[in-house]
Amino acid sequence: MNPSRRNFLKKSAVAATAIGVATVIPEKVWSSEFAPSDKVNVALIGCRNMGFGILKHHLDTGMVNCIALCDVDENVLKEKLESVKKDYNQSPELIKDYRKVLERKDIDAVIIGTPDHWHCLMTVDACSAGKDVYVEKPMANTIGECNIMVKAAKRYSRIVQVGQQQRNGKVFIDCMNLIKGGEIGTLRKVNIWANFNYGLGAKLVDDGPVPAGVDYNSWLGPAQERPFNQARFHGSWRHFWDYGGGLMSDWGVHLIDMALWTKDLVEAPKKVITYAGNLSKQKMARETFDTMNVIYPKDDFVINYDLTAGIQQGPYNTAYGLQFIGEKGMLVADRSKYHLYPEWDGEKKGPKTEEVSFEKGHESHREHVDNFLACIKSREKTSCPPEIGRAAAVHVHIANIAARVGQDVLEWDDANNRFTNCEKANELITPVYRAPWKLPQV
Repeated sequence: MNPSRRNFLKKSAVAATAIGVATVIPEKVWSSEFAPSDKVNVALIGCRNMGFGILKHHLDTGMVNCIALCDVDENVLKEKLESVKKDYNQSPELIKDYRKVLERKDIDAVIIGTPDHWHCLMTVDACSAGKDVYVEKPMANTIGECNIMVKAAKRYSRIVQVGQQQRNGKVFIDCMNLIKGGEIGTLRKVNIWANFNYGLGAKLVDDGPVPAGVDYNSWLGPAQERPFNQARFHGSWRHFWDYGGGLMSDWGVHLIDMALWTKDLVEAPKKVITYAGNLSKQKMARETFDTMNVIYPKDDFVINYDLTAGIQQGPYNTAYGLQFIGEKGMLVADRSKYHLYPEWDGEKKGPKTEEVSFEKGHESHREHVDNFLACIKSREKTSCPPEIGRAAAVHVHIANIAARVGQDVLEWDDANNRFTNCEKANELITPVYRAPWKLPQV
């Protein structure tokens, strides 16, 4: 290993503190030696997929008791209960109504892994009930709901972690150190791509009966009433505006978050330029778009986002990634690796910066959970608090709104929470909740 590379790695942990990243968690935070009375009591709301994965990361720390599992699908509840019993020797209570979870005084924190349209209401109710919250990304399904969640966390002084776990991954911590340390020179552009087959949506099926054991009315919650359709349910709900924002919001918040992190931006974009369409010839169950290009002009750099559903290939042989372009070099990264490609200095006959590579990264959900649990103990801000979660979510929501209303350019006034050049777009800022559910007031 050359000296420069060795020095970079040596400085990495120190530099992480300077950019606001909690990379070192006290060993005892997740020690199995914790007495049961000292452990954090958690409940999971929304148990089927990502939520259960996040719960398992909590339980793997050895410092968590799972008090309750909550889901509107009895089949999911029974399946996950058996898994928790078998793998962790714990027997949480099974609950179908999340409000019953929040009534329990012995629960310290909740994990919210529901479809996106439930995130706001559950997070605000949890905060008001004195619970800390780990909420999956995107933080909420609309701009207005994101704003409410930021206010709720502040008002009730709760610890909130939004599930943008790349904030605790070595690959992107290193990337931020390289960029902010001047290794690529002045940042001019961030190119982002995300190409996934599942973004096309599910196969078309007819409306049908509600599956046995499912409380479909509670699954819809504040979303508008409509007949049950399997293509809008488990695994594919995110392709419909009432519940999610498609591939744009699912991956967009993760990748755009990294572009914003380069300058520590938590502001919404002032202008968004969007092209979107459904250009695939396949007839699938979706309302969201399979092809999008979005430009986010910033004060001193630009973010370009390129989305193509239905394919799995992209630049550098990766389905997704980021390309940070500076005067001295170009840094390319995904969750597993990064590589800094130096620019050539013609006068000095040498590279303008040092080539750097790393190829052993991994998903950082566990590290993100570690940070959340450490902050519950310390009462310090998490690595992805609501302000950061909001910033990434607002970027993707504005692009989706532009596509939905057919407005190529949207201009946003963050101080007044409105679009200045399209009244039709303003109608999509905040949802209308279906009775008896009410949009939270904070």
